[in-house]
This record gives sequence, structure tokens and C-alpha cells, in this order.
Amino acid sequence: MARRLIRDLPEALPETDPPAYGRWRHVLIGDAESPHLLKWARALAPQVDLWVASSRGFAPGFDALVPERCRFALGEDTRHGGGNVGVLRRLPELGRWLQQVDADWLHPHYLTSHGTLTVAAKKGWKLRGRICASAWGSDILVTPQRGPHYRWITSQVLRASTLTTSDSEHMAAQMRQLGAAEVQVFPFGLERMPPVPVRKAPWTFFANRGLEPIYRPERVIAAFASLASAYPEARLTVANDGSLRGALEARVAELGLSRHVEFVGRLDAATQQRHYEQAQWYLSLPSSDSVAVSVLEAMASGCIPVLSDLPANHELVRSGHNGLILTDTPIELMNLPMQLAPLLPQALEIGRDNHEWVRLHGQFAPAVVGLLDRMAELM
Repeated sequence: MARRLIRDLPEALPETDPPAYGRWRHVLIGDAESPHLLKWARALAPQVDLWVASSRGFAPGFDALVPERCRFALGEDTRHGGGNVGVLRRLPELGRWLQQVDADWLHPHYLTSHGTLTVAAKKGWKLRGRICASAWGSDILVTPQRGPHYRWITSQVLRASTLTTSDSEHMAAQMRQLGAAEVQVFPFGLERMPPVPVRKAPWTFFANRGLEPIYRPERVIAAFASLASAYPEARLTVANDGSLRGALEARVAELGLSRHVEFVGRLDAATQQRHYEQAQWYLSLPSSDSVAVSVLEAMASGCIPVLSDLPANHELVRSGHNGLILTDTPIELMNLPMQLAPLLPQALEIGRDNHEWVRLHGQFAPAVVGLLDRMAELM
């Protein structure tokens, strides 16, 4: 199996009554309409005195986790790629609220927006809380490459943070180059494990990354076209949505693959899980990525991943053993059927090995416990 991202972790959260970390006040700062921040809140709420500041509003799931008195919403229409000028105008409101909360830890998510806000609030309102900044991927792998200004902003946030988190060793190395002092590395993993995989139809494929340029869904279609030419029984389900959907559907029709490819749009969690459990192969071919939770979900469900040639993907897959790394050379698509065929006789064993690896190394709640342990040491 692939080399480990983190040390072995306990399979479940320890029983704590009262919560082991309940003595400290912990503020999540980010977009609380995002399912990602909600996932962090679910892991943290039983363990600490949790407060949340949101640049927008709050997803309904927060109601059962964080009392209204412990929430603060700026109500801005933000963009994840940085440049959230409207949010910066609301800094005084956020600073005053954080000053009243008087938290032990300030925990921003997405460094170039919420991280910048947090650092500015800490300095401007003389907050005593330490900063633990969580990188989400493009804030480290993409944004600093846009120019010196973005690189400087990212570096300032990292240098101001006592602790940072990354979901891959590759991204952690970039963070250290930009000035991060200490990086905790663990995947943004699963909240619960699916059943142990069973045998599947051999040439069934699933793809569910956004239908946007960074995820290169056109390459997914090209890869599947190569496979369908060799295996006419092959079927691909494309979930999610995005600006390229119309062009992709037209391309599928042009290739004569309309009976082989189904576009199903955005799926709820239960429906998506059924697709993972039915598919033998999982296609994810973005141009930039860290360790994607969708890849972990697919592996845990017994899919054999076919991934783009990115450093973080090599932390999950040993090409030709528990999946395939597909390079960008043109001949790779032509040879794809021949590269996948040797894996098929071992598909059930590979799927169960991938499931076990995620069980040991890719669950989120135990990783958060490890992070909290380190935060307790630093207090």
C-alpha cells in the first residue's frame, strides 16, 4: 500500500466526560455555509468550547452544534479564491466580537481570506489567542503563484500562526517554504467508514469532481473514451455540476458515447455513496490538488483510483499496485486500457486493501484528536 500520511490513529474518539479540551475556547473562522467548515465543527464541538465566526451565514447543521450566542455572521458574499474585499471592510466588527469572545485558539480556514482577517484582528485588537491556520489546497498550491502580493499575504498568515494544518505532505512542504513553523499533516478524511467492499461489475467508472477547468473533466471523458473503445460494456457516471457541463455533454454525444456516459448532477451523500459502492474505478484528473476527500471516499468504498500525476496523489497510490497515476503524455490515454487490465483480476483485493488503508489512516475525527493533543501541549 501507499506510504502513510500520518501515524496510526485510534479508530474512534475516546470517551470523554467532560470533554478533554473543554477548558479552552476555540473559534472557527471561515465560511460556515460550507460543508467543509461544518465538518470541522462536528469534529470539534464535542471536544472544546466551540465558537464560530462566518464570513457569510450558517448552514442549518450548525444549529445543533453551536449555540446562537456563540456564532457571528458577517453575511458577505465571498469568493474562495481570495480577493474578498467586502469581508475586509467588516474587520472592525469581527475584531470587536473576537475581543469579547477572548478565545484561546483562533482557527481560520482558507489562508488568504479568513487567515488574513484573523491575523489582522489579532494585531489590531490585541487578541491573546494563538492561531491555528488550516490550509485547504488552492490557498497554498495556487494562490501564491498568482504574484508576489499573494505570496506575501500567504507568508504573513503562516508566519503568524503557532500551528498550521495540511492534508498532504506535498502541501506541507510548500507551507514550510512560505514560513510555516509547525505543520500537522493529516487528510481531511472520512467521518464514518463505508461497508467492506464486495465484488463489482468490472468496467464501471465514477467521477464526481466539479465540472470546472481546474478539475479537467474533459480529460476524464477522453480517458473513458479510450477505455470504451476497448471495452464496449464500459459505463461512466459523471456526478457534480459546473460551467463545462454543456460542453462535456456535447463532446460525449460527438464521440458516440451517450449510451455509455450518464450525467447525474449534484448528489446527496447517500446517493453518492451508492455510486461509490457500485463503481469499480474512480476517475479524478485535476491539474492541481492536495489529498482530496473524494478520492479517500472512493478508496474506502473499494474503487480503484485513476488519478492525475500530482505529488499528493503519490501519497495515496502506488501506480500499478493499488491504483493508477495517469501522466499527461498523449500516449498514456491510448495505453490506458492495457494499464488497467492487469489490475482487474485483483480488483476485490485492491478494493479491500484501499478500504483498510483509509480505515487506519484516513478518518477525520481521530486526526482532529491528535491535533487537539498538540494544541494542548502548546498552551
